[in-house]
Amino acid sequence: MRIGVPKETAVGEQRVALVPDVVAKLTKAGHEVIVEAGAGAGAMLPDAAYAEAGAKIASARSEVIAADVIVAVAPPSLDETAALRADSVLVGFLQPLSNGEGVKALAASGVTSFAMESVPRISRAQSMDALSSQSNVAGYRAALIGAQELGRFYPMLMTAAGTIRPATVLVLGAGVAGLQAIATARRLGSVVQAFDVRAAVKEQVESLGAKFLEFDLGGDLEGEGGYAKELTDEQRARQQELLTEAIGKVDVVITTALVPGRPAPKLVTAAAVEGMKPGSVVVDLAGEAGGNCELTQPGETIIHSGVKICAPLNIPSTMAEHASQLYAKNIESILGLMTGEDGNLALDFEDEIISGACITKGGQIVNEGAKAAAGQ
Repeated sequence: MRIGVPKETAVGEQRVALVPDVVAKLTKAGHEVIVEAGAGAGAMLPDAAYAEAGAKIASARSEVIAADVIVAVAPPSLDETAALRADSVLVGFLQPLSNGEGVKALAASGVTSFAMESVPRISRAQSMDALSSQSNVAGYRAALIGAQELGRFYPMLMTAAGTIRPATVLVLGAGVAGLQAIATARRLGSVVQAFDVRAAVKEQVESLGAKFLEFDLGGDLEGEGGYAKELTDEQRARQQELLTEAIGKVDVVITTALVPGRPAPKLVTAAAVEGMKPGSVVVDLAGEAGGNCELTQPGETIIHSGVKICAPLNIPSTMAEHASQLYAKNIESILGLMTGEDGNLALDFEDEIISGACITKGGQIVNEGAKAAAGQ
């Protein structure tokens, strides 16, 4: 099987779909790996490292996308999609629930495409769960951003000049990113609280040394795939009231709440920000979906009533080396599932992982969520 690794062209994207360690395993298994020159540069992975791992370095992008399987990080542009072979397979983050035009273009090209964010969240697919691997990176980085922007110490310090009390951090959403943010903020010495509408995560939050804030919103609100259910208007109003009170008592708020295919829920109102102490910080990890804070400006850091509101985009790309390393392992796992005993491509659409991740096939959009996004 020939596997192509193009250089990412999306603005700000520094990650690469495969790293040399994984390339070495693939070439040892008999696959041919073609890497576009400079593909790993943003992740500090030189072409020489890929060549040493057994990859062929291609100066022409056309040679890379002529492979049987193209593995990427970001969705291809419309022009890039048009250049793909109709009988090829594309694997990457394709944003199927929000990138309607891109999905329609993939269908029109005839490409069989698989979205890493659509891999079913089942135990057998854990090694392919790229959303979780990249969320770990984002949660870690968010805690560091909060510490850097706060302008106060995170840990308690006892000095000859007096005792400095520890900073207080509130993490909203206790999924993978939230739990990593909790763990990192705790390691930095802060006092951490966390809130999630899913009661099932309380034990995980407390195991990391944080306090779990419990608001009675009317039963457990965990939905399919481990995500939170969307709240009713009454539940949302009650949650806002309780959160506003809690937010006003902390130094840093880190928000991580997302509902797949929908705008991010607004958890931090303007009133809540105005109730925070001057110098406090909000780190909004949901900026790409509109933000969890009413005042968020995606990709920007603003100051409102003395409070910094940071909404960085594509955080995993800021830690491209390790983010690529984790993502490449996810890609390696799904490629293994797509490979037959003879080493050739063998797509079993009876397999729930293959069928669940597939977005386009035979010129058609086959994923229901992607169909809705494309207006079908």
